Amino acid sequence: MNELNLSKRLQTVAKYIVKDSIFADIGSDHAYLPCYAILNGLAKGAVAGEITNGPYQSAMNQVKKNQLEEKIVVRKGDGLEVINPGEAQCITIAGMGGSLIAKILEEGKDKLNSAKRLILQPNIHAVHIRKWLLANGWRLIEEEILEEDQKLYEVLVAEKGNPNEPYEGINLEAGLLMGPILLKKKNEVFKKKWHNEAEHWEKIIEKLSLNSDNPENKTKRKELENLLALVKGGLCHE
Repeated sequence: MNELNLSKRLQTVAKYIVKDSIFADIGSDHAYLPCYAILNGLAKGAVAGEITNGPYQSAMNQVKKNQLEEKIVVRKGDGLEVINPGEAQCITIAGMGGSLIAKILEEGKDKLNSAKRLILQPNIHAVHIRKWLLANGWRLIEEEILEEDQKLYEVLVAEKGNPNEPYEGINLEAGLLMGPILLKKKNEVFKKKWHNEAEHWEKIIEKLSLNSDNPENKTKRKELENLLALVKGGLCHE
């Protein structure tokens, strides 16, 4: 992967960048996404944010190599602190856990006032992001699920609006867990992900049942049984 040939998951993120916007890529790593977006005319400018020295230097080198110093600024900092107020109309955060992405959004809420769109690609636990969006007035406008190198990824796209709208007509808990838009599409990758999860949970439940006198086991089993019921309910109308 490089700035000319992005991974499938980052190509999916890139296609939702607001046209002619200045966007901030948080956790930019080698700044492949900002470089790709500028080189392909998807945005007019970008901020590449990194918290650690190695990736920060890699991003600096990548921007310099492509002679994009006038279009992309690389900054070192934690989460959204790399953005100046009113600077970015679009935010991308990719390749992290869902709980960390939600934490970054929560801690940088004051930097989101000028943002028109959030494009978020969690590696795991997208439910944490959906809960944050729902609680903070961001409406999911699109969700994608894709498979790359035998790994499954979700991409969530949100804009300011009625956060309840995507969940109308479906079970809220199932929507938060599985994705309200994905739940309505139910493509083959989606089915694969949740069939695999269901099988995994069933095996754990079976093991926990062998020691049902343990209060912790009982609690954990009940949690997994509830999740399993949500997933089976979501998949039952395939």
